[in-house]
Amino acid sequence: MTVFSRAGARKLFFMLYTRKGDSGTTKVFNSLPGERISKASCQTEALGAMDELNSFLGLCKVSAAEWAFRIGEDGMLFRDIVHLIQENLFIVQAELAGAPKKIEEFKVKELEMLIDEIEQELPPIKTFFISGGSEQAALFDVSRTLARKAERRVIQAVESGEVTLSEHTLAFLNRLSSILYALARLSNHKVGIVEHAPNYK
Repeated sequence: MTVFSRAGARKLFFMLYTRKGDSGTTKVFNSLPGERISKASCQTEALGAMDELNSFLGLCKVSAAEWAFRIGEDGMLFRDIVHLIQENLFIVQAELAGAPKKIEEFKVKELEMLIDEIEQELPPIKTFFISGGSEQAALFDVSRTLARKAERRVIQAVESGEVTLSEHTLAFLNRLSSILYALARLSNHKVGIVEHAPNYK
């Protein structure tokens, strides 16, 4: 929508509602003129799952800023890692919507490097852990499950033929849950919390 300021300068902004989606349809980047898709489509489900994950990561980032943890003594701050992930998720969402964007290979390598650095700081992980301990760790564990759900929704959209994603975007989504899991474990490790494995009894 276009409006004019008092000075007469034209400004563009997003409308908070348009009424066009009242019938259960929406538009994406590559929609043809007049074309709308169902809000229940695999594509919109995937976009919604990505939005849910990105929004929850905002909560993780706020918590991470309070703790001010970083990888090692002079590595990246957790909050900066989360922000980096959020920036990249917008690229994934754009690609999902049909925009000419994609995750480049170096971004996958960047996540792998961060995971490797975290793994060097942790005791060997040989089992599953019961989520909890510090609030920061619990938040990262929830974000890990949301990342896995988003990945499943994306794969469903790809397999349905509704979207096409680059191999590096798919690899990035697969690494995402790994780094969030690693951040959860490191969050507890840094405050001296001993995590407990399930006893299956």
